[in-house]
Amino acid sequence: MNSTTPTISPLRQRFLDDMRMRKLAPKTQSGYLRTVSRFYGWLKRSPDTATAEDLRRYQMYLVDHGMSAISLNITITGLKFFFASTLDQPELTRHMHPVREPRKIPIVLSPDEVARLIGCAGSLKNQTALSVAYGAGLRVSEVVALKVSDIDSGRMTLRIEQGKGSKDRYAMLSPVLLESLRAWWRAARAAGWMLNGGWLFPGQDPADPISTRQLNRVIHEAAKVAQIDKRVSMHTLRHSFATHLLEQKVDIRVIQVLLGHKKLETTALYTQVATKILREVASPLDSLHSM
Repeated sequence: MNSTTPTISPLRQRFLDDMRMRKLAPKTQSGYLRTVSRFYGWLKRSPDTATAEDLRRYQMYLVDHGMSAISLNITITGLKFFFASTLDQPELTRHMHPVREPRKIPIVLSPDEVARLIGCAGSLKNQTALSVAYGAGLRVSEVVALKVSDIDSGRMTLRIEQGKGSKDRYAMLSPVLLESLRAWWRAARAAGWMLNGGWLFPGQDPADPISTRQLNRVIHEAAKVAQIDKRVSMHTLRHSFATHLLEQKVDIRVIQVLLGHKKLETTALYTQVATKILREVASPLDSLHSM
């Protein structure tokens, strides 16, 4: 019985090489491959035969079929990379223009809702993972990537390696969170779930970390059990962390550093959902009644 290895076309191989040469993140490479594959499926011929008009019509097709602004811009970025780097024809994407993404205020939980959510997360592992996401304001991808060695109890920090934008940073480690992590570490070590120098939150195979998908399932189930009607995701805990710090009058520039935001305007979005601050502001209408 002969086994055949699927062959990769020279064009696809060059595309893979170009992405590897630029050291694009694996997730970015997968996204770009899907983008070009979908374009190929729509075009029904090799993408290296596409014209500028084909690409313009493809963007119109995506818009007409309801693709979100975020997905559309990701698609345009992937196609621009392919035509500029792999085909050396950047001018073909001249009619493809990014669209403005609607700015929505984030959904934020109250401190009581956060406590209920974490308490309903089930196992100690799940509760601790959610506590880290909220207590340090981490993205779900940063939570699953943590290793035991990233905990620095001497400096009370968590080391975040290669977070968004391939940047390292330090996140805060509160005394309460440190005690939670120690309790989880002792339980995991006793049960043989955690390897020396391994993942802080291992998956079913301790050699692999828990997946972001699994943590999202955990938080959705916890929200149901806690009877929280808001649309909750792991990122909701990060939003809540930032908003609650702002309501405690922590300087917004400090919050920017803790979140790893590049631009202050991104962090400033939380001023619109910090309701405690809004409640402390006196309306000019009130001064009319005191006259």
